[in-house]
Amino acid sequence: MNNPAADWVTVAVLGRPRGIRGELTAISLSSHPDRFEKLTKVHLFAPSATVGKEYGVERTWNHQGVLIFKFQGIDSMTDAENFRGFDVRIPLSERVVPEPGEFFHSDLIGCEVQDAATKRVIGQVTDFEDFGGPPLLQINKGDLLIPFVKEICVGIHPEQKLILVTLPEGLEDVNKL
Repeated sequence: MNNPAADWVTVAVLGRPRGIRGELTAISLSSHPDRFEKLTKVHLFAPSATVGKEYGVERTWNHQGVLIFKFQGIDSMTDAENFRGFDVRIPLSERVVPEPGEFFHSDLIGCEVQDAATKRVIGQVTDFEDFGGPPLLQINKGDLLIPFVKEICVGIHPEQKLILVTLPEGLEDVNKL
């Protein structure tokens, strides 16, 4: 089965087995926790794998703040142990539609960043960092970090792979040696 990683969205990462019936704990990567209750099938990808295998979802639930999965065909603690660290992925076409003004990190990576006033190209978004404050757009592999806030990122157009910014004076000089 051909399923390149770019066609998938990781919604959780599996942790340790829970109980003796093949249940697994998971770390949710979705800001929409209700989405798990609606899953009927997912693909499980081993760490660093580009191809996953489809599994039916028997049940998902929250147990004392921990997301739990039970998959069809994974029926013992020993079976479940083999899936520790696997990504739980869904097809890109099934991801939740973001609210207006919300964006998926993956849609921002690869966007060209331009000065809103002059249209000067500042660089390309190569990653997204979150350290507890405002999220940061990593430009050109860390040459520049731009806070992802409305006052700076004044035009966000992922469909055009473009972000327009109004940078505070001196921000571009912060990382220069």
